[in-house]
Amino acid sequence: MTFLQTLAAAFKGGGDRVPLARTYNSPWILAEAHASRAPFEYQGAVKRAYLDNPVAQRAVRLVAESVGQAPLAPADEKLAALIAETSAGQPLLETLSAHLVLHGNAYVQVIKDGRGVPVELFALRPERMSAQLGEDGWPVAWIYRVGESQVSLPVLDEDASPNIIHIRHFHPADDHYGAGCLSAADQAVAVHNAASNWNRALLDNSARPSGALVYDSGDAGGLTGEQFDRLKAELASAFSGRDNAGRPMLLEGGLKWQSLSLSPADMDFAALKAAAARDIALAFGVPPMLLGLPGDSTYANYREANRALWRLTLLPLAGKLLAALGEGLAVWFPDAKLSVDLDKIPALAEDRERLWAQVSGADFLSDDEKRTMLGLPPRADETATKTLKTPNIRNKS
Repeated sequence: MTFLQTLAAAFKGGGDRVPLARTYNSPWILAEAHASRAPFEYQGAVKRAYLDNPVAQRAVRLVAESVGQAPLAPADEKLAALIAETSAGQPLLETLSAHLVLHGNAYVQVIKDGRGVPVELFALRPERMSAQLGEDGWPVAWIYRVGESQVSLPVLDEDASPNIIHIRHFHPADDHYGAGCLSAADQAVAVHNAASNWNRALLDNSARPSGALVYDSGDAGGLTGEQFDRLKAELASAFSGRDNAGRPMLLEGGLKWQSLSLSPADMDFAALKAAAARDIALAFGVPPMLLGLPGDSTYANYREANRALWRLTLLPLAGKLLAALGEGLAVWFPDAKLSVDLDKIPALAEDRERLWAQVSGADFLSDDEKRTMLGLPPRADETATKTLKTPNIRNKS
């Protein structure tokens, strides 16, 4: 342990921390190769999913942009400004949400001025980060690599203030890195992309095998090699592809066209693509209905699906990010608390209105107890009205 870590542990009244593993085998770096699956590699998976697959990209953007635009409850003005400002064109919460969903890890560099006060929060690309471990296996610094160059960022500064805030999803088999959703969705993305490529190939060939040229040689010999190559080249250049769809074919003597086709079951990749798309939505925690996927009957309507998205995916993710940022910045903002203002989320308006009505009708609770149940701070003015009225949340949202 470093001197600062020993000093901090002494003030906390605790002993040495348990050792952690000094090696890692996170799935986002390189998974063990299986006979039926290629090794998982993060950058290639991002290209296949976020850049090439419309379902995965929409799911990630829906989650990241929603968290990035979620209204925050009133907090310290300087802290709120740090969270709201963009860095290098990146909205902080939106970028961290995307990193956490895709990679399973999100890193925030706390950039300070000469006085040691934070002036900027910058989201670092997680695939470029690696932990530099101490003798006990705990990170003492983070290495940020770009090409041949690298920068070492200590976990704590000289004044014991954090330089890096690490946020990660739970990984049951790794002490230092989290598990992202992309590794779970990678197979479904591969199936969806393969089905799309197959359908495009079918469309380029009139959506069916064109057929076969049958040569009736009679008593004559078969086609010579030169004749066969010439026919094959003519078919490829003059009668294949979407630009030549429906073009009539002039056959020479002895040639007969035999039409072929696939059965509907062989050609129907719609069900396969829909199943893969639903698996992608499941991995990222987005109701399939919100992605425009057919055949989903779990939710009665879009309103219920949107409410489920907020309750099951967006609020837990936003809570994880805000809690980690608040904990990392507690050195400078000890009394500040970051949270989402639930009263300003339209999708939760009915739930909040019902809660306000129930709390307002509880005569056995004091006004301060009611405010606490609603997530409001205690009254600053003791002469405030004792009766808590239900606000018009629909209009407020």
